Amino acid sequence: MSVRLNRKPLVFYPNPKRTITRFYFTDDEKATQVIQKVLKLSPDEIYFELQRVLRDFSTRHRQITKVFETHFNNVKHLLKSIKVDLESLPDNTKLLIGAYFTHEYSVEAAAYFNPSIVEHPDQHGMAENEKRIIVSFRATGEGHISSIVFREGVIDANNNLLFKEPGNLDEMPECIKRTVYNKKSFTRKLDEMDIHKNIVDLVLDKLKSKFTYGELQASISETLKDVTLTPTKRKVIEEINWVADSHYEMTFSLNTALSERVIFPISYSERNGIEDARFVRFTDDDGEVTYYATYTAYNGYAILPKLIATKDFYYFKISPLNGKYAQNKDMALFPRKINGNYAMVGRYDGVNNYIMFSDKVNLWKEAQLLQEPSFPWEFIQIGNSGSPVETPEGWLLITHGVGPMRTYSLGAVLLDLEHPEKVIGHLKYPLMMPNEKEREGYVPNVIYSCGSIIHNEELIIPYAMSDYASSFVSVPLQELLEELKNNHNNKT
Repeated sequence: MSVRLNRKPLVFYPNPKRTITRFYFTDDEKATQVIQKVLKLSPDEIYFELQRVLRDFSTRHRQITKVFETHFNNVKHLLKSIKVDLESLPDNTKLLIGAYFTHEYSVEAAAYFNPSIVEHPDQHGMAENEKRIIVSFRATGEGHISSIVFREGVIDANNNLLFKEPGNLDEMPECIKRTVYNKKSFTRKLDEMDIHKNIVDLVLDKLKSKFTYGELQASISETLKDVTLTPTKRKVIEEINWVADSHYEMTFSLNTALSERVIFPISYSERNGIEDARFVRFTDDDGEVTYYATYTAYNGYAILPKLIATKDFYYFKISPLNGKYAQNKDMALFPRKINGNYAMVGRYDGVNNYIMFSDKVNLWKEAQLLQEPSFPWEFIQIGNSGSPVETPEGWLLITHGVGPMRTYSLGAVLLDLEHPEKVIGHLKYPLMMPNEKEREGYVPNVIYSCGSIIHNEELIIPYAMSDYASSFVSVPLQELLEELKNNHNNKT
């Protein structure tokens, strides 16, 4: 028996028109040369050049002059080297200098993929059998740098998906704040990453039991003054900075629409991308709701699993996932605690699915094998495709498997409600494979999802098509559950 699929006609394609502003900088020498050229312009020339820039870009970005001010402040320290009095510079000159150190970045020019879906925190005004939703996407632009973007929509009574038109002015967060670190937990994370303790002590011994980002930077700078440090030790100190950069908080302006908020790589640990966020609406034992997302930070040569926490999608707190088993990609939280503990599925060895339990949401020290590749369509590796979804029959976990020709397919397993380490049902055959329209793209023959939702007796799965665009499919829930139960512990 095969489970019926209803592929939705809605497709999200990458849109190169959606841009953010970023700081544009090469090195101090070139930057100083640019500043000197601007300073040689007459006041009239500066005025007219600035007005031309504002005409071209003020309708493309909200408060573009504020962006120019910020980027001018990023380079104003260079004025000392050319003996320019900062206070004497007219505002127009500062803004024009800031414009030279600004560039547009098209966040989704290359791909719009790997979506997850959650219930919106605001359900006011919804009719019966309707639900407001948030869908997150991995957007990829120039240099294959990935960020997180959002779309707001509604699932109607007939399970049609209706989305609001996106805003025209994408934005980075308005405020970014570093955290205060606990030396004990910070040291533990460095130890998990096999960063040499003797070198760590050179930096951390100068700090108190709790320290700020600025205090850590001062200690690192002081340590690096030691001319006897070998290149290897200097590299280790860079890795200490990498972990420090992975803690931060961000706030978006209340003026931004959800579709305008872009979580773009900020820290060194993710400078090459924020990959595959798996959002889940988590309800704590006291009924308090927090939206969590696990994702993979990539800095060009190593990955770091991280966690996002938000309650309103305006304020976000980002921190690394700690523990021996918080490694590799593919981690997804359960939407509530089980027997008093947080639970998460992951693939720390790169091949099999594991389940983990912990009394802390960001510390994962124990794991047990949940599922191994058992069928031809998943022999290479398996993983989750988002957080498990709770049903009366058990935890429904959508999976993905990699088979011949590196084809990615979606599967499903059913886990016991109170003991989710027990698999009580599974699909022998893929729930869904890429069809002819879905197999062409940046990475051919791949369908992939980062989270599903149940509505009106159907499971709705957003999915990516060959790492390029995204669509949706709905599956009759009871039909899927019956098929899963029919394959309890039957792997032949």
